[in-house]
Amino acid sequence: MSIRVVVADDQELVRSGFSMILQAQPDIEVVAEAGDGAEAVAAVEARVPDVLLLDIRMPVMDGLKAARRVCARSACKVVMLTTFDLDEYVYEALYAGASGFLLKDVRRDDLVHAVRVVAAGDSLLAPAVTRRLVADIVRRRREEAVPDVTPRRLEALTAREVETLRLLARGLSNSEIATTLFVSEHTVKTHVSNVLGKLGLRDRVQAVICAYESGLVAPGSP
Repeated sequence: MSIRVVVADDQELVRSGFSMILQAQPDIEVVAEAGDGAEAVAAVEARVPDVLLLDIRMPVMDGLKAARRVCARSACKVVMLTTFDLDEYVYEALYAGASGFLLKDVRRDDLVHAVRVVAAGDSLLAPAVTRRLVADIVRRRREEAVPDVTPRRLEALTAREVETLRLLARGLSNSEIATTLFVSEHTVKTHVSNVLGKLGLRDRVQAVICAYESGLVAPGSP
């Protein structure tokens, strides 16, 4: 079964370019294009895609508002697109429910890979965006003097689920977590699902944010 994709960008050349790249893949079908956020939301409702590639800066309705509506009303995964890795909306877009964030100069193969990864239920961020995100979280925690202790929010998790969240935040895949914890990959998937469910998180990206915000993981720690 093909991965159904909607491409939304107010620049026609960019939109058409992404569409052609994706449409050329045997397992991906571009079911619609949109020139603004409102059109993107309507296209998702009409065509029920698996993934929405969404420019964060668009007329009529910006990508952030469109992402909130799509994530709240459907199971469609959203990958945000931007020209700048220092876009001030990165943090808000991820909290809106976006499963990925890519720069518009992304390589052809990386774009295709991102769509496949997100459609499979995982999350993906451009490395530059990940570095900025972690740095921003650390800055906010320092400014707010948040202590490095596990907050009450994580008390619902078992010890093994907390460890799974810590490893997930370190960027380990399910297979790598399974090897580290000496359990099966199926067990890891169960732990990840429990973590997301208990904490009310949409996906692994939000789980990473939660781990850093809570002080469970700190940049540079082993």
